[in-house]
Amino acid sequence: MSNESTSNDAALRRQAADRLAERFSMAGRRALVTGGSVSIGRSIALALADAGADVAIHHAAAADAAFGKPAAAEETAGLIRTRGRRSALIEADFEKPGEARRTVEAASQALGGVDVLVVCASIQYRTPFEEVMAEQMERQIQINFRASVELLQAALPAMKERGWGRVLTIGSVNQTTPEAQLSIYAALKSAQHNLAINLARQYAPFGVTVNNLSPGLIATERNKWRRVDPQDWAAIERGSSPMSRAGTPDEMAGAALLLCSEAGSFITGADLQATGGRHL
Repeated sequence: MSNESTSNDAALRRQAADRLAERFSMAGRRALVTGGSVSIGRSIALALADAGADVAIHHAAAADAAFGKPAAAEETAGLIRTRGRRSALIEADFEKPGEARRTVEAASQALGGVDVLVVCASIQYRTPFEEVMAEQMERQIQINFRASVELLQAALPAMKERGWGRVLTIGSVNQTTPEAQLSIYAALKSAQHNLAINLARQYAPFGVTVNNLSPGLIATERNKWRRVDPQDWAAIERGSSPMSRAGTPDEMAGAALLLCSEAGSFITGADLQATGGRHL
C-alpha cells in the first residue's frame, strides 16, 4: 500500500471519528451531576466532560469520607479540568430541605446555567422490611425522592425557557426486580421513575427530554464491603444477571451520554435497563 493510500485511509478514519463524536457532542453544554464525586456519578461526569460539557459536581463530604475517599470530589473536578472543561464543586447534604434547590442555583451561577441535570445521589439501607425503622425510611424519602423533586423544580423552568434540556434520573433494576432487603429503596426508585415519565410528557414540547437509567449490580463504593471476600463477591456476581458479572461505573457512562446528548434527542420517557439482563 502506498504512502498516499495510507494517508488517505487515515484521513477518512479521522473524518469518520469526528462525525461520530459530533453525534454525541456536549460542546457548550453545562451539566450538574449529583453524587458526582464517586462511582456511577463520577463516570458520567467525566464522560460528559470528554464530550465537551462543563460539569458541576454535587457531593456530600460525609458520604465521601465514609467511603474512605474524602478527596474524591476534588480529584474528579481536577480530571474534568484536565479535559479542558470548567468544573465546579457543590457540597450539600440532601437530607436538609432546600439544599437540592441551592445546589442547582449554585451550579447555575458557577457555569452560567444548567442544561443537563443528572440525578444520581441516593442512599439505601439493606434491611428486612419488618425491621425498617421510621428514621431510615424518612431519610431515604428525603434524599431519594424529595430532593429529586427539588432539583427538578429548580432546573426545569430554565431548560423550558431556553428550549433545550436533558434530565437523566438514575434508577435501579430494583424497580422491576425487587430485592427483599431493599424494599423502601426500590419503592422510591419506582416513584422517581414514575415522576420522570410524567415530566417527560409535560416537557417534550419544549425541547426537554427526561429519561431514566436503571443500573443492575455495579461495582461501586456503596457495595465495596461486599467485595472484601473475593469468593463471596464471585457468588454474588454469578447470581446477579445472565451475564454472571457485575457492571462497572464506566459501563453506565455510555448510556448516560446517549440520553444527554443530541444522539438521544428523540428519546424521552425511556427507562434504559443497563443490567446485564437482570431485568429479563
